[in-house]
Amino acid sequence: MPNTLELVVVIPAYNEEACIESVILHWIEGISSFIPKDQFKILVINDGSKDQTGKLLDEISGDHPNLIAKHQLNGGHGNAVVNGYKMALELHPDYVFQTDSDDQFIPEDFQKFWVKRHESQFILGHRLVRHDDPFRLIITRILKYSLVLLYGTYINDANIPFRLFKTSFLKKLLAALPTPTPFAPNIFLSVLAKKSGENLFNIPVTHKERETGEVSIRHFKLLQVCWQSFKEIAAFRMNLNSLVRKIRQ
Repeated sequence: MPNTLELVVVIPAYNEEACIESVILHWIEGISSFIPKDQFKILVINDGSKDQTGKLLDEISGDHPNLIAKHQLNGGHGNAVVNGYKMALELHPDYVFQTDSDDQFIPEDFQKFWVKRHESQFILGHRLVRHDDPFRLIITRILKYSLVLLYGTYINDANIPFRLFKTSFLKKLLAALPTPTPFAPNIFLSVLAKKSGENLFNIPVTHKERETGEVSIRHFKLLQVCWQSFKEIAAFRMNLNSLVRKIRQ
């Protein structure tokens, strides 16, 4: 079957009933301004939402051929992201892009990535001004400098959910990802891409205040999962060099 898709956008969603429809329609409209509608899909992974997110996705998918709604039991953001990547690869697009469903990013920024897609197999954004609570910002900074300490690699926003992959490169990155799926898999994918020599670009993107829903991981629980992530990142260092060599092949 010939390839007919240029792009699949992966969007994990959890309890976003207040904004999910407007977010999806905004992304469809934004991307269709420079990619024909028959050349891209919006793939939303409903991660066991307890509200009406899943129902709303099913309702609007009938009206929008660009939208594919998938539902899974709650496995966490990282699990939903990785499952979304794998489902996207099954559609055989040229590129895969990932963002979040909380309406804190804008599709207008994606065009900055799209024009550079031939210059790097992995393009990463960074939140120039990040609208999150202070505790989360502190934890993020600690993890950022942990990457410098453990890997000698500085990545401005390693876990940002605003990233573009060439499909063939994403396949290699996913094959190198630890199992079981780490809590924050996007950090590992960023490190692998950087170490393999890709130019991440670190393009500044808009990050808006969250107007609906609420952050599912806060304060003490956030500290716990960050400690978990730090241990996973530290353990991953043992196999990093061999995995990077395979990715470069």
